[in-house]
Amino acid sequence: MPISYELLTKQNAETSTALIAQCESSEDFTTLSAKEGAAILARDQEDADKLQVGIDYAKDKGVIDPDFVPEPYISIDVLGKTPADVAGEILGAMKTSEGESVIVICGLSGTGKGTTVSKLQEMIETDGDDAKDVVCWSNGNIFRSVTLLAATWCEQQDDLDGFDADRALTKENLASFMQMLEFGKFNGKFDTKINGLGLDLLVSDVQNTELKVPKVSRNIPTVAKVTQGEVILFAADAIRQMGEAGMVVLLEGREQTVNYVRTPLRFTLTLSDDTLIGKRRAAQRLGAAALSAVSDGATEEEIASTLDAELKKMVAEA
Repeated sequence: MPISYELLTKQNAETSTALIAQCESSEDFTTLSAKEGAAILARDQEDADKLQVGIDYAKDKGVIDPDFVPEPYISIDVLGKTPADVAGEILGAMKTSEGESVIVICGLSGTGKGTTVSKLQEMIETDGDDAKDVVCWSNGNIFRSVTLLAATWCEQQDDLDGFDADRALTKENLASFMQMLEFGKFNGKFDTKINGLGLDLLVSDVQNTELKVPKVSRNIPTVAKVTQGEVILFAADAIRQMGEAGMVVLLEGREQTVNYVRTPLRFTLTLSDDTLIGKRRAAQRLGAAALSAVSDGATEEEIASTLDAELKKMVAEA
């Protein structure tokens, strides 16, 4: 099916599916997809290995229980399904779960976790008489908050010039920093408060300012490596509070971290045809490049020609 300008501008799962169908017989697309798929799987494995180091460190410190066993995961093969189909399966499970409102979604990159979460949020919030408030939780801002505290602590030490991980990230300091974080209702809504070392901030107010300054951004990997356990427990308690308040909490992440959030509504998205992981990523890149290159209202012929040119360019650069 030809790609129209209207379809190209959507830049969503519908666009990617159409591009994959159109490029199915293209050797260039097959080459690009294979490289994208291999890169995604390698990156996922590298990220998982690094994360496991942090989890093992937290277990060794006694921060998290090494014998903890989460509820079993429900596997959903997303092959041939739209995000709405997958979200519908999850919503159906939630409605039969006797009041459970915390939903965990895992899966490899390229299985559609992000689009599924967005669609699920929309479906829950517009579900007629059963509509509920939804929050999508991310641990990212908590890691940033701890990093801000660690960087601020370093600035307050007369004998330090810059960030010193060995001095700042001791077990005692980390325990102190976590005590400076409080999750609860502030100004009528759930938020995380940073209160200590002269700071008195709400994360919602500073998530795009103070939490993204260079002294935070460049030190997050170092801090995250040694605070997985602390952040996991903080997140689990925050999610519990929101769930008990009647909110639906959607948590997307890797199993090693979301395992510690108690809920029977745990889902792993899989693809029985793993070549689709690379095809989806290749289609996303190709669609975005073509949209940037064509003029407003481009014809199907112009779009087809641009897709061809952009695909050749990507293969040459791969």
